[in-house]
Amino acid sequence: MKPARFEYFAPTTLDAAVAALATANGEGKVLAGGQSLLPLLNFRMARPRVLVDLNGIKELSFIELRGDSVAIGALTRHCQIEHSPLIASCLPVMSAAMRHVAHLAIRNRGTIGGSLSHADPAAELPMMAVFYAASLTVQGPAGRRTIAANDFFVDALTNCLEPEDIVVEIEFPVLQHNGWAFEEIARRFGDFALASIAVSIQRGPSGIADARVGVMGVADTPLRLEDVEQQLREMEVDGRMPDRFSELVTSSVTPNGDLHASGEYRKHLLGELAKRALRTALAAKG
Repeated sequence: MKPARFEYFAPTTLDAAVAALATANGEGKVLAGGQSLLPLLNFRMARPRVLVDLNGIKELSFIELRGDSVAIGALTRHCQIEHSPLIASCLPVMSAAMRHVAHLAIRNRGTIGGSLSHADPAAELPMMAVFYAASLTVQGPAGRRTIAANDFFVDALTNCLEPEDIVVEIEFPVLQHNGWAFEEIARRFGDFALASIAVSIQRGPSGIADARVGVMGVADTPLRLEDVEQQLREMEVDGRMPDRFSELVTSSVTPNGDLHASGEYRKHLLGELAKRALRTALAAKG
């Protein structure tokens, strides 16, 4: 099939893009990498009156260190994040997660802003935004505002953006941790995750001084498990720790079943991944 008719804009500035999107009166779409949008257009599951192509706005593609955070422009490609030495050094969990994002052709075109806006609950970058407690800067006709990642994802494939909003950049705080791991399982490598977990810890002289735990593929949005983080900080470090951690993680989620896996199977997978992830994080020499 072919897309329904639409009016096409290719602005070269962000202000012009926002103005073009505003002409749609709520019936517009933004084109970045197009890896999610173009199939929807071709199957006519999306029928925008206006399509605004952001690819000519060079200022939206960057990765830069800002004090204790890493800022990434919304038009930055997955492959740029995957191969960035700065991401590998400052956001190692994200660097590991990028290798699981779809396939090479998609990583070459897909963008971080597009992935976050699509809000798929089994996609790696939305999970990373929640895991790192990222903040998203968006621009609309009234100007710019900042949205916490935890507030950005409302439901499966649903975000909190207004129809005229465009994601500009995402800022990820750097975790000063010395152990981390990312684990994911899918039916085939590159498919959306059946279950996934990210763990980052700071080991202290008497146990876990700080911890961060995120999961995806087991709820309608990616989740940060703050209660599990607190209990992990209070847990004795011994040989049974990965099993106790697994029990905490699985008791914190209630996955729904679908054509890919039952809810019980997803929970089982997450529990096994949790053990593996914590063992890896604890064994790190950082």
